[in-house]
Amino acid sequence: MDKLTLTPIAIIHSCFTEKFGIPRQPGVVSHAKAAIELLPPYNDPATIEGLEGVSHIWVQFLFHANRIDGWKAKVKPPRLGGNKSMGVFATRSPVRPNPLGLSVVTLDSVVVNEKKGCASVVLNISGHDFLNGTPVVDIKPYVPYADCLPEAVNAFATAPPEKMDVQLLPAVQSFCQQPAALALNLQPLIEQILAQNPRPAYQKNDPQRYYGMRIHQWNVRWRYKLCPDSGREFIVVESIGA
Repeated sequence: MDKLTLTPIAIIHSCFTEKFGIPRQPGVVSHAKAAIELLPPYNDPATIEGLEGVSHIWVQFLFHANRIDGWKAKVKPPRLGGNKSMGVFATRSPVRPNPLGLSVVTLDSVVVNEKKGCASVVLNISGHDFLNGTPVVDIKPYVPYADCLPEAVNAFATAPPEKMDVQLLPAVQSFCQQPAALALNLQPLIEQILAQNPRPAYQKNDPQRYYGMRIHQWNVRWRYKLCPDSGREFIVVESIGA
């Protein structure tokens, strides 16, 4: 079999509208919400019967925004500082021979609307790492007794990366108290995302350099600074707006 054909069964509507800043792993940003909308003919309510008894799901998807420039046998994962290489199959790099991804996410609710013979089936999820518009090729229930392996070992990633402290300037905090922002838990979402340190691993501290990403409909801008007492880096969110 030289080629396989995959048909998207769903599309993801995500709070992340650009690649920069998306969490590098699922589950680390619990306030990241998204909706998986099933596409015809898979939007038949019968396809998700029984899913209401499941707390988490596996989502197989396509890295649809990857640059089409081939793949490499070795990649430079952020966990190694961005300047050391590992085999592509020893990492979760999105640049792979086949652009397939796999994430486990929290299933918050299943919403089915049927009107005049047409059905809308949406799975509301959280703790995700999906770019808006991501095509889904399969959905499976998470099975705790089989999928949770306490004895599993990964010498490369033995523990979660250390989180960074995040400060929001008063104007940004005030913005996050607006009704539209409160409804989306914008402040804790920003704090959780930036605590993962989305800056490319090879870049060093530059207090004059601004970073930015789009979350929902807002542009968020921040800088890295050094604490004068400890010498540790922290993030200051300086502006937010449309």
